[in-house]
Amino acid sequence: MTEIIKDNILHVKTFGNFMMTYNGQSITGKNKTSESQFNYLMEIILHAGKQGVDRDVLEQSLFRHKDLNNIHHATQSVIYNAKKRLKEYDIPDVNCIYQKDGIYYWNDEIPIEEDARLFEEYIKEADKEKKPKEKIQKYLKAIHLYTGEFLENQVSTAWIAKESWRYRKLFSEAVNKAANLMMERDEYELLEELGKYATEVQPLCDWETLTMEAYVFLGKYKEAFDLYEKTIDSYLEEQGIRPSVRMSELVERIGSQLEFPHAMLEDIKHRLEEDSKAESGGYICSYPVFLGIYQTISRIMDRSGQSVYLMLCTIVDSKGNVLGPGKKLDELSERLGQTIHKSIRSSDVMNRYSRGQWLVLLTNTTLEDCEIIEKRINKAFMLNRQRIGVKYHVSSVFEV
Repeated sequence: MTEIIKDNILHVKTFGNFMMTYNGQSITGKNKTSESQFNYLMEIILHAGKQGVDRDVLEQSLFRHKDLNNIHHATQSVIYNAKKRLKEYDIPDVNCIYQKDGIYYWNDEIPIEEDARLFEEYIKEADKEKKPKEKIQKYLKAIHLYTGEFLENQVSTAWIAKESWRYRKLFSEAVNKAANLMMERDEYELLEELGKYATEVQPLCDWETLTMEAYVFLGKYKEAFDLYEKTIDSYLEEQGIRPSVRMSELVERIGSQLEFPHAMLEDIKHRLEEDSKAESGGYICSYPVFLGIYQTISRIMDRSGQSVYLMLCTIVDSKGNVLGPGKKLDELSERLGQTIHKSIRSSDVMNRYSRGQWLVLLTNTTLEDCEIIEKRINKAFMLNRQRIGVKYHVSSVFEV
């Protein structure tokens, strides 16, 4: 049987979901209205600390702009019930919430330990620390307290939204400071762990670049490529955007640092070939590969005499407007990609550039051929009475 440690401190968790524990017992309210109001009260009172909470701010937080005949009486009722509830958990029988000059306070006779306040304290300690190794450890101590956005399920409340933004900024600054110190000291194993943790608790914020940076310096090139591909899919799926330029630069650096054992030409040629040659359809590739192909073709066109065109295919509605993100756009984008793949030659190259957009590099072709390809795509993509279309932009890769 696990022994419950009684430290007589009210422990408060605000990063992620709200939680309170006292001597090992959870005293957080449930989703019922009265229970939610108990949570709202405790969140704002405990976080305010010695500054306290103005009565008007407290009332708005508790009742979320509800039209009540006597909001002051309703507030007193919530506070009374909260005190009654807290007594059930062996919290000292003192006036734990009191009012003075229109400000509500938590009684400091009952000590509290809140993760958000500790987070700020640890960062201040890290900022003051002079020794790099200890400085990193103190930043990490703060960073690992941040397990999610501040009261993430209630960011529609004004004071919570403001605090959430502030803590998000503090977290980002701490991660960057720690990462810079780690790179200065060549501590790339620590940087790898930091990047993974930051990505987990603050996704879609480009923290993957830290992990990739570590992978590159540790020689983990396969892991770096895999992470890049995974990040592209994740960013396109969730936000319809591409990863940062920094990530692309790291992929380029990986390519320049790769070294293979000495081999014969035929072995190298075999290694360069596709695993299975497609019978028909364009070559679908990642953005770095597409970029490399585009830049290579641009360099050799003036000598080869080939005519190459870049086509951008964008899904639009019946009025020509770009569709907003969502499941429908994702499904249409996937179908458009399949249609383009079947409508172009195996020597042509394509890449999903963003949510609802595809890039196509058409080699050894003419502007008239591009129009034929557009019609071919439309014929296969457009369904009966479908109010969705494709807008095309075509440009010659080599402008005289």
